[in-house]
Order: sequence, then C-alpha cells, then structure tokens
Amino acid sequence: MKIRPKHMRKPHVAPDLLTPEGRKRANNELMWGDHHFLRLKFQNLHQISDEMWRSNQPSPKQVAEHAAERGIKTILNLRGVSTKGYYLLEKEACEANGVTLVDFQVFSRDTPKVETVLGAKALFEEIAYPAIMHCKSGADRAGLMSVLYMHFRQGLPIKEAIEQLSKKYLHLREGKTGLLDHFFEEYIAYAEQYDISFEDWLDSVYDRVAMKEKFLASGKGKLRLSELLRRE
Repeated sequence: MKIRPKHMRKPHVAPDLLTPEGRKRANNELMWGDHHFLRLKFQNLHQISDEMWRSNQPSPKQVAEHAAERGIKTILNLRGVSTKGYYLLEKEACEANGVTLVDFQVFSRDTPKVETVLGAKALFEEIAYPAIMHCKSGADRAGLMSVLYMHFRQGLPIKEAIEQLSKKYLHLREGKTGLLDHFFEEYIAYAEQYDISFEDWLDSVYDRVAMKEKFLASGKGKLRLSELLRRE
C-alpha cells in the first residue's frame, strides 16, 4: 500500500463530540489512532518536584484522576493544538474538571529555538500549580521541558537537570531524539571551558541550525527507534 506524502493528504476533520457518531470516532482516534491502548496500564507518570508531574498523553479518565487525586490545576500539552480525538477529549475533560489546559508545542527531533526555551521559562512562572506536562509518550518532549523546568524553576544546573532525559523516563538518545541530549551536552561542554550561563550561551553562542547539521552529519540520528515505537 502506498502512503501519500503529508502535503498530499486531506486535512483531518475534527469529530463532533456533540453527536454519538462523533464521540465514538474521537474515542477510536484516541484509543487506536493515538495508541492509547498501549498506555492503559502505564502512564509513564513521575512527580519531579512538589508542584510538577510529567506523563504521557492522558485520557479523559486520567485527567479527572489528576484533578481529584493530585489537585492538578494546569496541564501543559506539549503536542500542540489538534483536531484529533485525543486532543478534543482532553480539552473537554479539562473543562469538566476545572483544569486549565495550556498548549505549548515543542519538538523531539529538532534543536530547540531560543524563543521556545525562553518561552518555557516564562511559562513556568505564569501557570498555576500543581501542574502536569505531557507529550505522547512522556519521554522526549516531556524530557526536554522537564530539564528546562528543573533549571529555570527549581534552580538546578543543566548538568544535573539533564537527568530528566534518561531511559528512566523511556527517553532514547539513539536516533534523532538524541538531538535533545546533544543540545544540552554542547552547552555543558562549553560552560565547563568558558564559565557561561545557559541563557548567555543561548544568546551569544548557540547556533541551532549548525548544531543540528553537526549532529546529523555524525550519523547519530540515523537509527529510527522513535518511529518504530510509534512516537511523534
């Protein structure tokens, strides 16, 4: 079967949650299209501070549990806005349980933009806590944002905060998701030599395009484990 390139595919039409057919389609998109059946028994849920949790994509039931059992006030959705069922059902569940849903899209196989990193810093000071942040698997994008959270909000040096990108949270540095490790490790190496803060390095040294090209040229990004594991 031939797979059409993304630019040739028809735009996804959002299911209508107000109709039985639309709600059924949304639930099917969550369960099968978004592989929630793999997350039924495992949320990759971790508390990383007294106010912040990280996880994979929550179901409506899990959103309610987060609100009731953990007092969660804010959910940071790191996947971005979507017309698909998993997002529409999460948004509905947040509204029903008095949780603020914040959409802040980041990427797992690219070097972060400076404005994204600084936007995350500002976001961590603005949201209501306790909070939980998630991507699809809770491993890579959640890992990136957890490093930034631990550094900017909790005051950990990047050298310690980078532990949030580890196999403990199912993060794999093999393949293109290794760009996230490479990003922080390049700063750590530079800072050890020149004693520069993370934000100053971002402002005066960091070249995201050159860094990505260097990483890809090394051949480290060729292993496609994330795709094989159905990650985004």
